[in-house]
Amino acid sequence: MKPAKRAIWLWLLLALAAAAPWMGLYPVLGMRIMCFALLACAFNLLAGYGGLISFGHAAMFGGAGYIAGQALTQWHVPTPVGVLLGVAFAVAVGLPMGLLAVRRQGIYFSMITLALAQIVYFYFLQAPFTGGEDGLQGIARGSLLGLSLKPDRVMYEVVLLVFALSWWFLRRVNRSPFGQILRGARENEPRLISLGYNATRYKLVVFLLSAAFAGLAGAMKALVMGFETLDDVHWATSGLVILMTLVGGLGTDLGPVLGALIITVLEDKIGLISRTLVHVTGVSWFSHLSDSVGIVIGAIFVLCVLAFRRGIIGELGARMLRRSGAS
Repeated sequence: MKPAKRAIWLWLLLALAAAAPWMGLYPVLGMRIMCFALLACAFNLLAGYGGLISFGHAAMFGGAGYIAGQALTQWHVPTPVGVLLGVAFAVAVGLPMGLLAVRRQGIYFSMITLALAQIVYFYFLQAPFTGGEDGLQGIARGSLLGLSLKPDRVMYEVVLLVFALSWWFLRRVNRSPFGQILRGARENEPRLISLGYNATRYKLVVFLLSAAFAGLAGAMKALVMGFETLDDVHWATSGLVILMTLVGGLGTDLGPVLGALIITVLEDKIGLISRTLVHVTGVSWFSHLSDSVGIVIGAIFVLCVLAFRRGIIGELGARMLRRSGAS
């Protein structure tokens, strides 16, 4: 697709997203989708372009939510400061995690990030300010530049602006010389080192950059929902964001966004989907799907692996290239 046509489509998608709450979309659901989409984009920067599969992003995502929530509820800082403190915590966690992990590759890298993320999880489980299994409650949205963020539609537009700017920035990083070096490290690290590049340093920088945006996503989600729980810092959230990215398309710009949209809507609307299937097909078994959302998500993942090896966006892009080449 030509750059001009691609830009038109992106602007149309942005306009549609901005108008979505006035077209019937529940704003809180839309904001949850964007927060998880930003988390998936942050993971995609690391895995899709750097080739590093991390199971530690939940530590940055949920940890930033806890710190931002604590800053807003107990320290009474302005909302932007609270969000930035969450991002700073994510970077602080990502630095030692990255220093220990980036010198390893493959499964060893993944296991180190998983082990360190579990340490963070158990810290928040036992920390007195987190509320344990009850979570951190009563996080106020506050205001931004004198504008109250309490109305859902106002908060929605703020989250959309943050997400759009973050997505644009990550896309620019992917297309920069820095992104080219990352792809070189992913494809042939010894050759990159022979050219004089410090591959370890570049991987650490991209790990910290990915951690910062994962923290931004977590802080924004805590602000949107008004609470933070241990689910966000658990390793299962890292697995979920990997699933989102693979379903949408690893190493693509819009793949993580589409994957987050599909998985988040399924989790939120599985009850409605199951009732609709029962009504349409007359098969009562579908009523059990609302209690087994993991089965549905797993089935979608298997279907994507079989039919869309590059993810939905990746496969569609490959087919468009084949058609343009044939013509």
